[in-house]
Parts: sequence; C-alpha cells; structure tokens
Amino acid sequence: MQYTPFGDTGIELSRLGFGAMRLPMRDVDGESLVNDDLAIPMMRRAFELGVNYIDTALFYCNGQSEIAVGKALKGWRDKVYLSSKYPIGDNGGYRKTLEQQLTKLDTDHIDFYHFHGIGEGFLTHPKRDELLADAVKANEEGLVRNIAFSFHDKPEAMNRLVDLGVFKQVLCQYNLLDRANEDALAYAQSKGLRTVVMGPVGGGRLGGMDPEAAARYGVTVKSSAELALRFVLANPNVDCALSGMSEMSHVEENAAVASNPLPLSEAERDGIEAATKENARLAELYCTGCDYCVPHCPEEVNIPRIFRAMNEYRVYGFKEHAQQLYDEIGRNDHVKGFNAMACVECGTCEEYCPQALEIMEQLKECREVFHKA
Repeated sequence: MQYTPFGDTGIELSRLGFGAMRLPMRDVDGESLVNDDLAIPMMRRAFELGVNYIDTALFYCNGQSEIAVGKALKGWRDKVYLSSKYPIGDNGGYRKTLEQQLTKLDTDHIDFYHFHGIGEGFLTHPKRDELLADAVKANEEGLVRNIAFSFHDKPEAMNRLVDLGVFKQVLCQYNLLDRANEDALAYAQSKGLRTVVMGPVGGGRLGGMDPEAAARYGVTVKSSAELALRFVLANPNVDCALSGMSEMSHVEENAAVASNPLPLSEAERDGIEAATKENARLAELYCTGCDYCVPHCPEEVNIPRIFRAMNEYRVYGFKEHAQQLYDEIGRNDHVKGFNAMACVECGTCEEYCPQALEIMEQLKECREVFHKA
C-alpha cells in the first residue's frame, strides 16, 4: 500500500480509503440490515492490506454503517483513521449528534469529522458561527481530531469554504468523467488542506475507459475500474481515493492498484489527456446537447439525454454508466421525458437540428443498444 503525509497532522494516510456507504445488506423480518458476516471481514481485509482510512456517516446503510464500522475496528482502532459526518439539518444539534455517533462507533474520538455535504449555503447559514464554535470546542476536547467538510456544490463554493480557515480536510467528488473539482482540489492543497475524493470509480458503475479503448492511447489496464482509480491517484492534489466497496473482490483489486508506486506513467497520463480531448471532439460531432429539438417532439422523447448516453457508450466506452444515464429517463423530476422506444419517426426533430443529424436513425441505434433482449 502506498501512503502520503497528511499535511501537518502527522498522519501517513493510505492512498486508498474504505467508503462504508455500500456495505452488503440482508433482509431480516422485512428490515434491511448490514450483513456483518460479510461486511466486517471485508473491512478487516482492507486493513490487513494496508488501508488505514475508513469513512462512514450517520445515515449510511439505514443508519447502521457506523455500528458495523465500530465492530470492524475492534483490534484495529489505533491503526486506522476514522472519518464520519455531521448532518447540519439534524435536530439533535452538533454535540448531541456527535456523542450519539461516538456511541454507535464505540470509540472516544473521530479522527476526521465532516460537516456533511455543505456548500454555498453554509457560508450564510444563520448558525454557521455557532456550529463552527461547537466543532472547535469538540476538537479542543479531543473528541474530534480534525475538522473537515464534505462537498457536492460548485467548485467556487469549495474555494470559499476553504478560505474560512477552519478546515483541515475536504472530501469531494472527482473521477475520470467528473473533473469539475480539479482546480478546487489544487486550491485546497495550496491552502494547506488535505484532500480525499469520493466516487473514484463512480460507485462501481462508471469505471474508466474500456481497456481496449485505453490501449489505443498507450494505457494498459485489466479493467475499466483499474484505470479510473489509477487516474485519480495520479493527481498530485489527491491524497486519498475513497472507494465504496461492497464485495471482497473490490477490496483486493483496489488495494492492488493503490499499492502501485506509479499509478500512471507520464506517457499514460499524456495518453489519457489525448483520449479525453479526442473523445470530447467526437462527442460534439455526434450531438452537442443544444436542446433545439426538445420542444418540438410531440412524444416528448428526451433526445439530448439519449444521445448523451450514446456518447458515453460509443465514444468513451463507458457502457455501464451509459445504461444508467439512459435508464434514468422519465424516472424522476430531474430527467423528464421518454426514452427512444417512444419515437414514432415523425421527423419533426430533424427539422430543428442545427447539425442536420439523422436523429431517427440514431434513435434506432440507441434502441438496439439500450433495449437488448
């Protein structure tokens, strides 16, 4: 396992962290519970392989993740750094919630305690100063060793949170497909914060570039997930990649990747950059997502979303992620409309396409790809 100095904390942190949000579950009398028989050996195997950072939260796994993590840490607590999170909307208040979590985790301190999922709104939150004072007090008492925050907002908001000067660490999304926080991670490091990233392989759904596609750019990997993790670990502004592992095979594979002292060679990094730029160019030739066709489709087919999924599939080779993008159409308020099966081939959409794409033919191709028998 590779390790990195974690700023002025004195900690040598493993490059791979264990995310305890997707622990294996089982049904007991109609209730979904963490399967301790699978989850605890899996976490302890990660510790054996050198992982010394584990992350959980109050509500993960139906509120049971912290309990399972606490059990797994028995005999390992002095060797593993523990991360959990405080949800600001919790009615119990900072101190009461923290004490509740310490009980669930069966420990006397949390090494990295995050304000959970804060963003721009935290800067003007009416209780911001009170909450930060509570955090500082818990830190002074040793209940919280490092004050941190997790983040899902726009990068510029992350910079402003960094500038508060209170936090020691930030946890944010970053992977091969979502590089929005790349500059913000560099800024956080420049200000002395340590950085942990979540979703390096998109929860196991997106992985990285298909191995065959990667090989065309001089990158050799056994799986798309391996490339995704190696890409994240190659960023010098990422201290630790937090992977939500739900199977023992994930632990073994990810630990092996994180044990590589050279996640990506310079030639491989150049290859990925070239592939990213070329794929973006090809994707634009396929569909730019201008939405000009959308208001005119009588069947409300979400053509841009369908073609975005097809871009991920055909251009990038992200097959599982593409299927997920497609399957979400019409299933929630954020992705409205209907999938390619709703197309009646009236041709109205093609009249409004500024690129003169053969939309009807491409929708047929999408049906063949995403509606396999």
